[in-house]
Amino acid sequence: MKRALISVSDKRGIVELSAGLVELGFELVSTGGTAQTIRKASLPVTLVEEVTGFPEILDGRVKTLHPKVHAGLLARPDIEQHRLALETHGIAAFQLVAVNLYPFQSTIAQPNVTYEDAIENIDVGGPSMLRAAAKNHQFVLPVVDPTDYPKVLELLRAGDIGLDIRRAFAAKVFSHTADYDNAIAGYLTVGDHGLPPRLNLSVEQLLPLRYGENPEQRAALYASEEPRGIRDLKQRQGKELSFNNLLDIDAATSAVAVWKNRPACCIVKHATPCGIAVGRTALEALEKARATDPLSAFGGVIACNTVIDRTIAENLRDLFFEVIVAPSVHDEALAVFAEKKNLRVVELPIGDAPGLDWKRVRGGFLVQDRFRFDASAAEWTVPTGRKPTVDEHNELRFAWGAVATVKSNAILLSRQEQAIGIGAGQMSRVDAVFMAIHKARQQLHQTQGAVLASDGFFPFPDAVEEAARAGITAIIQPGGSVRDAEVIAACNRLDIAMITTGKRMFRH
Repeated sequence: MKRALISVSDKRGIVELSAGLVELGFELVSTGGTAQTIRKASLPVTLVEEVTGFPEILDGRVKTLHPKVHAGLLARPDIEQHRLALETHGIAAFQLVAVNLYPFQSTIAQPNVTYEDAIENIDVGGPSMLRAAAKNHQFVLPVVDPTDYPKVLELLRAGDIGLDIRRAFAAKVFSHTADYDNAIAGYLTVGDHGLPPRLNLSVEQLLPLRYGENPEQRAALYASEEPRGIRDLKQRQGKELSFNNLLDIDAATSAVAVWKNRPACCIVKHATPCGIAVGRTALEALEKARATDPLSAFGGVIACNTVIDRTIAENLRDLFFEVIVAPSVHDEALAVFAEKKNLRVVELPIGDAPGLDWKRVRGGFLVQDRFRFDASAAEWTVPTGRKPTVDEHNELRFAWGAVATVKSNAILLSRQEQAIGIGAGQMSRVDAVFMAIHKARQQLHQTQGAVLASDGFFPFPDAVEEAARAGITAIIQPGGSVRDAEVIAACNRLDIAMITTGKRMFRH
């Protein structure tokens, strides 16, 4: 009789797989919790301890680490000595192994996980069985992914499984166990500045793309196991997503994540916001964000941090955008969007993701803590003679959150919690001020009485003087320039209130 060894932490589809294997004439051998699940489905199953003659011990740490398991996985039936060894020791070979591992990655992702819990979720027996089966894949089919169970049954019912398919299953196992070990090594290893001395980047291809930034470049979307990330993306309608769409989606959703308790909307073009606002409702935030720079918003990516409902969808009916992204999109909204067959509608969780941020350089990576916007004003100071009014202070809080999403050198002007002018990616800060004012006036926004946020300090007073000519009344910036005294003096001379935050927010 053919034998299958089944031991899974993730029980999805295991009853269906087991039933299919029994139907195909397999004897099922399993461990405690998995065996209980199979028996509840009224399917025959043999416990591993009945095979080994040895009980599970050490709270389940040792249950499959036994020659009668591993010899049955590693024996080659085409080698006579292997067959004789199995006969001599009364060991039966396995032809299939379905195993997945203790949930180490999801365990350590929990905010209050203890060290003890993390250690107990390091699987030993599971990887050992998988690796043994994958090494011997010519004779033992190794299955690690529950989504493959229907395919496995289909292949078995069709008859002989070719070597190319077996190699693909084996490769998937080794990739899986490598990712698992990388996660454990990353958790246990801490180097200088709290960063590990060695990083192993482990990602899975989720989506092949037509091309990259330009048509001549091959491209695909790869994803890590990080929670609340691109792996959770769900496209509800529209053309396939492009490389540049995905970059803009990431920038736009990161921007609206700054506001956790208020409706916010951001419109992105070329990975930089061209409109951003908060409102009492999602519709108000959207209308204000569109009004920032309607010309640049054409063909952009819109992100909202709230549900997209029919009202918002109808508001966008006559406008051209490449992508709409939100945590959720109502079916009634989809019915409206369906009129635009090419419009991509995407659902993606909005929120800060844990972990590290990687930037590619030739032959290596730069790694840093992921940027998190700090809304706390505890370290803010007012070095100018005039203090911001209550209205100015509230507006500066919005502007500080909004400028954090813009590429440096970044300047953002705002009124009534709406960006009215954005200067992004400029080589000098005074040019960024000039560009923000120019963009605001281009759209007929009133700069008189607006406030200004800068993601970095002012190296010279010239940017303050440029802002004053446009009627800016209050500024928020990190401070820390060797010429801070000159900048403060310019603000005092021009009757501008200024807050220094003590923190800069560069985005290169």
